[in-house]
Amino acid sequence: MDKLTRVLLLLVLVLLCCPAPAAETAPPAQGSVIAPGAAINWNERLAPFSALRSKPKSNNMIGLKYEAIARPPVIPNQVLTLIMYLLWAVILLVLLYTLRHYYFTLNRLFGVQRHPYLDIDTAAWPTVDVLVPAHNEEDVIADCLQALLEVDYPAHKMRIIPLNDRSTDRTREIIDSFVARYPGRIVPLHRTGGTPGKAAALREAAAMVTADIMLIFDADYLPGRGLIRQLTAPFFDPEVGAVMGRVVPINTGKNLLTRLLDMERSGGYQVDQQARMNLHLVPQYGGTVGGVRRKALEAIGGWRPDVLAEDTDLTYRLLLKGWKTAYENRSECYEEVPEDWPVRVRQIMRWTKGHNEAAYRYAGRLMRSNKVSLGEKLDGLALLGVFAMSPILLFGWVLATILFYFNSTDWLTGVFALLALMSYSTLGNMAVFFEIGAAVYLDGSRERIRLMPLNYLGFLVSLMAVTKATLEQFVTLWRPQHTLKWDKTARYRQPGAALQ
Repeated sequence: MDKLTRVLLLLVLVLLCCPAPAAETAPPAQGSVIAPGAAINWNERLAPFSALRSKPKSNNMIGLKYEAIARPPVIPNQVLTLIMYLLWAVILLVLLYTLRHYYFTLNRLFGVQRHPYLDIDTAAWPTVDVLVPAHNEEDVIADCLQALLEVDYPAHKMRIIPLNDRSTDRTREIIDSFVARYPGRIVPLHRTGGTPGKAAALREAAAMVTADIMLIFDADYLPGRGLIRQLTAPFFDPEVGAVMGRVVPINTGKNLLTRLLDMERSGGYQVDQQARMNLHLVPQYGGTVGGVRRKALEAIGGWRPDVLAEDTDLTYRLLLKGWKTAYENRSECYEEVPEDWPVRVRQIMRWTKGHNEAAYRYAGRLMRSNKVSLGEKLDGLALLGVFAMSPILLFGWVLATILFYFNSTDWLTGVFALLALMSYSTLGNMAVFFEIGAAVYLDGSRERIRLMPLNYLGFLVSLMAVTKATLEQFVTLWRPQHTLKWDKTARYRQPGAALQ
């Protein structure tokens, strides 16, 4: 049993062991205010038929009271009143995110779609360096390099730079075999020291980059023939500092988890990212299947080697300097998604900690910036807070439960509070389902919609994983700085299988 579980159990025991009130007197008259510290006859007050008695008329039927009154005073009335207002704050936040999901989905279905760089097919293509960070990737690195060698881009204007960071398997051997076969086209970087991690590897590799544009692919990704042109085209716009393509799972048919993740990815890219592009908001650079302008990267000081989520960090540093991130929905690249729930949980926790770190660092600076529009500020702030909503939602459930059992001012107060939170949180989840359903419709593969109810399982797992990661991160705020390391997703496919 971990420390967090023991703390929660201790709190429950303390609550259950609190003593009952020593004195009881007659109940107050209907509509009267209970004086602070006054004793109450709870046998009369909580009589089963008391709810059937006539009540004074009130316009306060949804629980927005000035003061909550406790049943046996385990919890002080002032604390219950504070809990009530905190609960409605949680409901308001959930409602705002709900409206955001519906707004994005309706825009994607019925709004004007922006694909400003889609028709660029013939041009004076710039030089491109393709970076492939790798750590113990012997199972997949060969497929990625082979796919990059076969893309439809002028060979003399494209260079591939595999970043081998302290691999202890055959990754280096495989990379060197490609270097020997394709001299000049592949220039490797083998790291044996320095700060570990993807961000640190990218920062060191940036010193080798001579091209105008850097594209980045994780080692398990398989770019299509036309993808390099599609990702390079947005950089003809001088305001674009970064570009992001669409990620599509290649192992969808393995099991239930991979099918659910396929639907989740569809909602996130087909609807969420494209809607942000349509509305001139903040599409997020995702760290792979994307690229960055070298001039823009130099303007913000390069990659930070001390961050957990270099992609989110880069998105906001570019935004604060006035650069735009473009999303290319038609630029698809294929990845492996987790096939095991423990691997999925670790992935979510890693994303959560990195995203929350970026929220702490950039939320205030974003709202104070004079280079960012109001719409970008609001969307950027909502994007930074998206992982914080899971612990906030669980906190709201706890608050509603406390009010339901301990507040006696009006029996409807607890009921409406509990139902309101459940309704809004369910509506919020339904808004996410609405995004997924719209994405499945737009993808043209409607049979997947049959799995929609099972997404509740995935959302519950994500809810708990995000909350656990957030609490762990909060607890370690006063500890020494974390040590960065590679924490990549497990690989499943056999070498060469993806290209057969």
